Amino acid sequence: MLNDNEEDGPMLFGRVLDGTGGGRAITWEEARKWVPRDPAELLWLHLCRNREGVFEWLEGGLSIPEPTAELLTSDSTRPRAFSEAGALVATLRGINFNPGAEPEDMISMQLWSDGRRVITLRRYPLQSPRDVLAQIDKGDGPVDAGALITQLTEVMIARMNRSIVDMNDHIDQLEDLGTEDDPEDMLKRIATIRRNCLALKRHMSPQHEALESIAREAPDWFEAHDRREISESIDRLRRYLDDLDISKESALVLQDDIRARSIARSERTNYLLTIVAAIFLPLGFVTGLLGINVGGIPGVQDNDAFWIVVGLCCAILALQLALFRFWKWL
Repeated sequence: MLNDNEEDGPMLFGRVLDGTGGGRAITWEEARKWVPRDPAELLWLHLCRNREGVFEWLEGGLSIPEPTAELLTSDSTRPRAFSEAGALVATLRGINFNPGAEPEDMISMQLWSDGRRVITLRRYPLQSPRDVLAQIDKGDGPVDAGALITQLTEVMIARMNRSIVDMNDHIDQLEDLGTEDDPEDMLKRIATIRRNCLALKRHMSPQHEALESIAREAPDWFEAHDRREISESIDRLRRYLDDLDISKESALVLQDDIRARSIARSERTNYLLTIVAAIFLPLGFVTGLLGINVGGIPGVQDNDAFWIVVGLCCAILALQLALFRFWKWL
């Protein structure tokens, strides 16, 4: 029996669902020749779409039309869904939580199902199928093709919410930071959050349309309760997209507040420098005038002349301070 972590040809894992929530592992060779032993059985294969032989098997082994087989194995990632000859074809997106990836890095997952088989394909590692696989191996998984598809979409959408919650936590942490923190660093972090929000919104909005297409155009084997589950997923996705808008606006407000505080500090500094310059301008004029190297400077021979100049400077300073307070500059 195939180990859960082993890859078999292009197959990452495969299960034959028993219709009661459980399933048994299956090899790639067995999957290619699979026929149901029981009407309740369902074959689920998770494939790496860029492996050798996948396109040929889709087209020859499953009799999938060539354009659809090309779509299932291509790098086209825009979410979409449609029905074709009793089968459901879809491209969905999940958030990339692989090490070193950014939240806005999306991973596409192609899906094909005729009600008896569910084929999911991806190029880069995606955790959502593994989450559903774990439920199947515990005996608490989906019981038919419609339930499997709805559960996959629910897990992908739930992982999107995790990313949104993380961004909101970052925004809350930035709001709690004091004014003594580096504003440039804070602005960079906020700009990153805003870019993530915009990227997620841009990438996930088409997924909303794809799920609506599934609910509207899925074949008859996609039962009414499955359509209701998809409708619930659509509502959750819509709320998450609204949360993205709120996160983006919160980041924008926080960014404007930090910039305003930074500008206010700069203006205060410039104001103080201007006051200092205004105070020392007349004092510098007096001392500069008395320090010119020409004959006839008064008080050169007078021992008390220095203290007279100091007293004059103090008087000028006192007069300036009084005027500044009167004019409300201080």
